[in-house]
Amino acid sequence: MKQKETAHILIIDDDPDILLTGEIVLKQRFSKVSCVDRPEKAKSILDTGEVEVLLLDMNYSPGANDGKEGLDWISKINDLYPEIKIIIITAYGELTLAVEAMKRGATDFVTKPWEYEKIQVSVSNALKLARTEKEIIRLESKQQGLKQNLVIKSDQVIAESKEMKSVLQMAEKVSRTDANVLLLGENGTGKGLMAKLIHELSPRSAEVFMSVDLGSITESLFESELFGHKKGAFTDAKEDRMGRFEAADGGTIFLDEIGNLTSAMQSKLLTVIQNRELTRVGENKTRTFDVRIIAATNSDLEAMIEKGEFREDLFYRLNTIEFDLPPLRDRLADIPPMVDFFITKFCKKYGQNIPEIQSEAIAKLKKYRWPGNIRELEHAVERAIILSDGVRLMSEDFNLKKTVKSEGFISTTNLEELERLTIERVIKSNEGNMSQVAKELGIGRTTLYRKLEKYGFQ
Repeated sequence: MKQKETAHILIIDDDPDILLTGEIVLKQRFSKVSCVDRPEKAKSILDTGEVEVLLLDMNYSPGANDGKEGLDWISKINDLYPEIKIIIITAYGELTLAVEAMKRGATDFVTKPWEYEKIQVSVSNALKLARTEKEIIRLESKQQGLKQNLVIKSDQVIAESKEMKSVLQMAEKVSRTDANVLLLGENGTGKGLMAKLIHELSPRSAEVFMSVDLGSITESLFESELFGHKKGAFTDAKEDRMGRFEAADGGTIFLDEIGNLTSAMQSKLLTVIQNRELTRVGENKTRTFDVRIIAATNSDLEAMIEKGEFREDLFYRLNTIEFDLPPLRDRLADIPPMVDFFITKFCKKYGQNIPEIQSEAIAKLKKYRWPGNIRELEHAVERAIILSDGVRLMSEDFNLKKTVKSEGFISTTNLEELERLTIERVIKSNEGNMSQVAKELGIGRTTLYRKLEKYGFQ
């Protein structure tokens, strides 16, 4: 028999059958379960400081069914006992009320009639969240002095501006929990790098980090890609295949471009996230998984919700913690160290000495609007390294005059020019040895010859 977890769970509901059932079901997993029929009677139990998770009904007065009483009690309990995680008890179909409760501070919701295993899982997840948040508070107290001057650099995540220091302080706190994270920001602001950083700082860092570009997955392949399929489930299903969620078990799954999902895809994803279980396409077996979910988008999800284009319940499942990554134009102090980072990176890549950068060039880089953000800056520095004399980088090497007219990223023409110049330089450095050129560029010889023909090389 599985050993019970030491925890005190409180149920508040005016239905004696619910209290009895809840006590029986939860005592199978947790050491102590208390029950009261009205919130007013719970004070003495809550004041003990032992309760970690509270299941709260939403209506108590005769004839009441709008949930207002429950919403008011959520606010009161959060004010007095912020460390307690609240799971609301609601009737099937009361989705709007459940969403409003989560806005007020509830962690999760369960519907009547209860599914015993799901309510145990919901309470267990809330308990984990409560305990990880307590650990954060303990660590914050211990390391407060260090946090005042936090500067984190991980790969290309550079934060010397106050805007990014604030974001990364938050990332360090959040990384120690299993809370779902939603990353918002323009294209090129580093959402993928931030997701990787949160994973690297988390207790799951030794496990897999699975990145999924939802924008590239068609609706017909959505379930197969994310949840897996059984051999023979469809024409091309030649063998059993696990999906991305199973492959990421124990680690972190990064769902990029979450705003691109169709309504049907959103519904399927919500069901899996909500139940923490999935079924492969063509299979009847239900499989559980344990992943930390980080999602990202450059879309305005709240505006999409208002238009009926994005599910509000999915939004609140994903954004337990929400990050809004600032565009590069709002973090000017980070531009010089980023430029230094990219100069070092590309000088190493192309076998060049690190050049001096003209002060006027830095000034112009800081004045430029960077519509493509970090990604555009990286392309601009790479181009400058390729075109420079190897001694000094001038402002004209960055080609800002041309790109400043654009409202998007560097144009396709500029990227093709960069590719052509790169190929030309590698050919010269390898004295025309095409095998070495292909190897250094990381492409096959057939691809290389196709590009040589495209750019008119003889």
